[in-house]
Amino acid sequence: MSERIEVVFSEETVKERIREMGKQISAAYEGKELHLICVLRGGSFFMCELAKYITVPVSIDFMSVSSYGAGTESSGNIKINKDLDDPIAGKHVLVVEDIIDSGRTLSHLMELLESRRPESLALCTLLDKPERRVIEVDVDYIGFEIPDLFVVGYGLDYAQKYRNLPYIGKVCFDNIS
Repeated sequence: MSERIEVVFSEETVKERIREMGKQISAAYEGKELHLICVLRGGSFFMCELAKYITVPVSIDFMSVSSYGAGTESSGNIKINKDLDDPIAGKHVLVVEDIIDSGRTLSHLMELLESRRPESLALCTLLDKPERRVIEVDVDYIGFEIPDLFVVGYGLDYAQKYRNLPYIGKVCFDNIS
């Protein structure tokens, strides 16, 4: 079996939406400092682009939380591979994620971060798949809502491939005889 990629959102469309999100976030946090927490690995592409368009002072940190492995569906087994380097107590925190699917990973992560007493805690995602939700998650900023497609590009991967695509594409699996 091999795969091919079909464009869902062009590079220009993705960049324009991220610019709009940066303006929206900047307005919401006007007069405050914002601490971005990037969920690695996929969120790094999105967070770097988003941070360019946020006009309030920004600090960043990274977490690595996994539940997929090499497959295409969440395993439900959530593992923290890398925790934060700095405390978040008293900070305005925005978690930046590439995609929210089942909600399992983000629900666990948001509970963990809330227990660390930030001043505020919000969630931002480039892509949201609400029809796949198993656990509800409050998402404050959404780039694009998508149907149940397996997507890659702009940090999203399939078995660690395609993260570097400058657009969002769906993976189409072709059977080869």
